[in-house]
Amino acid sequence: MKKIIILFLALSLTSCHELQQVVNQLPQGEAALGNDQIAAGLRQALDKGIQSQVSKLTQEDGFLKNEAVKILLPEELQKVDKTLRDIGLGSLADEGLKVLNRAAEDAVGEATPIFVDAVKGITFSDAKNILLGSDNAATQYLTSATQTQLYAKFNPVIKNSFSKVGADKIWSNLITKYNNIPLTKKVNPDLTDYVTQEALNGVYTMIAVEEKEIRNNATSRTTDLLKRVFSLQD
Repeated sequence: MKKIIILFLALSLTSCHELQQVVNQLPQGEAALGNDQIAAGLRQALDKGIQSQVSKLTQEDGFLKNEAVKILLPEELQKVDKTLRDIGLGSLADEGLKVLNRAAEDAVGEATPIFVDAVKGITFSDAKNILLGSDNAATQYLTSATQTQLYAKFNPVIKNSFSKVGADKIWSNLITKYNNIPLTKKVNPDLTDYVTQEALNGVYTMIAVEEKEIRNNATSRTTDLLKRVFSLQD
C-alpha cells in the first residue's frame, strides 16, 4: 500500500525535481533481486514448511489427529468399516484406521530427508510469477515437479511401515472377517498405493500451510532472504 501511495503522489506532481524526490523514496534493494535470488527464497520457504509443519506429521497422531491430513478409508473400504461397526466390531475398525495413519507418520519420518533433497534440487523457471501467484503457488509447483519421483520413494517406505506398525496383519484380519460375512462382496484393495498417495497429499498440505503463513504474516519471515523476497508480493 505504501508503494501505491508513493506512486500516486509521483503522478500528481508536475515538477521534475519533485518527481525525482518521490522516486528516490521507492525501495531500491528489491529491484536488484533476480530470478535466482527469488528462487532461493522460495526454496527457503518450502524448507521452512518441512521444518515447521511436515515435522509435525512424523509425531504420534500427526496424521490421525490432524483433520487437515487425517487418512480416512478409501471408498471401497467404507462399507467394510460400516459393516464391522454394525456387527459390534467397531474397535477393530478403529484400529484399522489408526494403523493406516501410523504407517503414514512412520513413512514421512523416514522419507523427510528425501523430500528435503528434492526441494534443494528444484528449479524455478519463472520464480517471480510463482512468488506473485496464489498463497500456495510454490507448493503447487513443488508438487508438480516432485510428486512422481517422491511417490516412487515413499511407496516402499509405506510398505515397510505397514509391516513395522502391524498394519498388514490388522488389515488382513479385518478384511478376512469382512469377507467371511455372508452375502458381502469380497474386497482386496491396494492399501499401500492408497496410503502412499494420502501421505504425500498430507505433506504438500502442510507445506502449503507454512507458505501461506510466510506470505501473509511478515513475522514468519525469519531470515533476511525471506524478508527481501516476500516483501515483493506484499
